[in-house]
Formats: sequence, C-alpha cells, structure tokens
Amino acid sequence: MFWNKKEKRGIENPNVPMTSKNMMNFFGMGSTSSSGTVVTIEGGLEVPSVMAAVQFLSGTIASLPLNVYQKTDNGREKLQSGLQNILHDAYNEECTSFDGRKYSMEGVLTAGRSLTYIERSGQRVINLFNIDPSKVTIQTNGFKKQYVFKGSDGQETIYQASEIIDIPFALRSDGLTSISPILNGKDAIGLMIAATDYGAKFFNNGGVPPFVVTGKFETGKAMKRASDELHQAIKSASAEKRLALTLPLNHEIKPIGSTPEDAQLVDVKRFQIEEVARIYSLPPVFLQDLTHGTFSNTEQQDLHLVKHTVRRWITQIEQEMNLKLFGRDNNQVYVEFNLDGLLRGDFSSRMAGYATAIQNGMLKPNEARASENRPSDSNGNDLLIQGATVPLGSQPMQDNQNV
Repeated sequence: MFWNKKEKRGIENPNVPMTSKNMMNFFGMGSTSSSGTVVTIEGGLEVPSVMAAVQFLSGTIASLPLNVYQKTDNGREKLQSGLQNILHDAYNEECTSFDGRKYSMEGVLTAGRSLTYIERSGQRVINLFNIDPSKVTIQTNGFKKQYVFKGSDGQETIYQASEIIDIPFALRSDGLTSISPILNGKDAIGLMIAATDYGAKFFNNGGVPPFVVTGKFETGKAMKRASDELHQAIKSASAEKRLALTLPLNHEIKPIGSTPEDAQLVDVKRFQIEEVARIYSLPPVFLQDLTHGTFSNTEQQDLHLVKHTVRRWITQIEQEMNLKLFGRDNNQVYVEFNLDGLLRGDFSSRMAGYATAIQNGMLKPNEARASENRPSDSNGNDLLIQGATVPLGSQPMQDNQNV
C-alpha cells in the first residue's frame, strides 16, 4: 500500500539539504516529533484516530457514484459508454472502481499523493491503473511535468502529465513535491503515540507507577536483591491477580514521576483526537468522539462534512479527471460525482426529497424510481405540479351578488 511512501527526490539535487531530517524522510524512516517519537506513515496509522480518519474519508469518497455526462440542448444526459463503465464499475479487469478510488484516497491521506495511469487505445480510454508514487520521480521539462516511473527491473518509463491523474494532498512551493498529512502533523501524532506507549507501559507494570524503595541498606548487593525481590513479587502478583505484599523490613515505597491522572493521560488522548480531526478537516463526531456532541451540533457536523470536506475533495478530483481524460478544450463531456449517494442509507430523507422534487416539477416520477433502482412506470414520464398553484391574478373570482 501507500504506507511508508513519499515523494522521491534526487540526492544530487542541491535544493535538498542533506540534514538528518531530510535523510530520514528520503529513506522512509519518518520524522522525529517534539515528543521524541519517530513518526512514520505506518506508525501514524497505528493511531486509532488517524486510521479512522483515513478509512472514513477514503471509503466515503470512493462510495460516491461517479458518472460521465454530455451537455445537450435540453440540459445533459448520462453517457452509457466504455468510460462510464470504467469510472462507475471497474478501473480494469482486476480492480473495481471503488477499490481503485479508495486506494487512491488512502495514498493522498497518508503519503500525500495518488497517481493513476490512463491507458488509451487511440483517443479512447480503455483502462485506469493505480501507480505506486514511491516508484515515480516527478520532474519538469521546460514548464511541463513528466512522471518517471522506475519498474522492478530498473527500467524507467516517462509518462506525460496528460497520461497521469495526479491528486496531491497539498503541494510545496516547488509545485512538484507533495505534503504528507501524517509526517507534516508529526508533533500531534507523535504526542498521541507517546501517550499510548506510556499508558501501555503503566498497565504492563501491573498498574504500579514508578517508585523507589527508601530505607537503610547495608550494601549495594542488598539493595539490588531487595529491588529484584520486589520486582518479582509485583510481576507474580500481577500474573496471579493478587496483591503484592513483599517489602523489606523497615522500608517504604515512594512513587516518582507522574501518575496517569496527574499527567492527564485521558485528556491528552482526547485532545489529540481533535488535533487529528483538524489535520483532515473532519468533524470530531466522525472519529467517534462525542465528548462535545449534542443532538443539534452533531447534525450540523454532518452538514459540515459534505459542504466543506467532501465537496472540496470531489471538486479537486473532478477537475483533474476532466482535464486529463478529455483535455482543456473539451466543453461537452465531463465526469461528476453524485452527492445524493451520501443519503443512500437515509430512507426518509430520500423519500421527502423525491416527493418535493416531483410535486414541484423538478423530477419525473420515473427519474426518482430509477434513482432507487426500481422499474419505470408507463405513467411516470411526465413532469407534475400541484394543481392549486396558479399564476397570480388568474385565480377564479367569487361572485359577490349572492352574498
């Protein structure tokens, strides 16, 4: 997958300073956070909130219906073509459209980029193939991008920009290299990894915080023996689920360091969930954090997801696909996601929307039935409107003579 992958740069490039940080990134070793934790793509995905964000966003966008449309004199119509089947059903003979788009978004949300090769026969698109970005070097020839793919046999193939669907998370100032959200957010993610490690070590020690034994010891060997006996007693008691009561005579235990309560371990981990949500522009409720959730603001977060997060991604993907699949001069055929797919599991909202659209002449009954995968009806091809709605001034006048 895209884990532990990043943009390749030539070592001979003088624009890449040979610092320890850049060398670690170059060889996929990650980056050291302020907490002292080395954060890698794979290590970042071990954080539950990061994995949840990546899987939620990639799965949501991959599940949206993607169709090809053509502009007509009467508006637009869906094209039933080979490209429609590729984008909606299967990228190629071995990869479904859902799997291909989910794989792409996983790459964007982890390593910071996805690349998809467009295979053509003449001008006709016949297949799409996901490319491993770690095997590609992006360079410029004049002002035009080129993608140099290095295969497992060491042979290099150069693809032009028109052959590659390129979706970056964000670009650096050079316009070529991309930013990994995990490595760029290493401090927030590193703190969560460090907090998880601390909690694991605490409970691995039987829930006993770090401590010292105070008292009078005759020799260093006696001190070491007392420490070993106490450590073994705690370990045995933890395994046998009983109390550890072994302690040298006239000695006492004094804790050192901070307990999980004093370190506010739970609060730190909860706050870091909000930090991960900020990195991915996700409302916290979609990372299963309902700490501040209410009935009303949870519904608003659902709207925020569509309006400000999903919409931003599908706009970027649609424009990139339209440019690379059809060219800049095309103004007749285009691809578009159907956001109605997000309501697929909300039956009552769909039915209410269909009813409003049909009663106001916006949808034909058969169009609504087709959206629900139901067969058409012989009487469902007309636009309808409620009969009580008439133009102002044309309503029948009441005869006042009989009043």
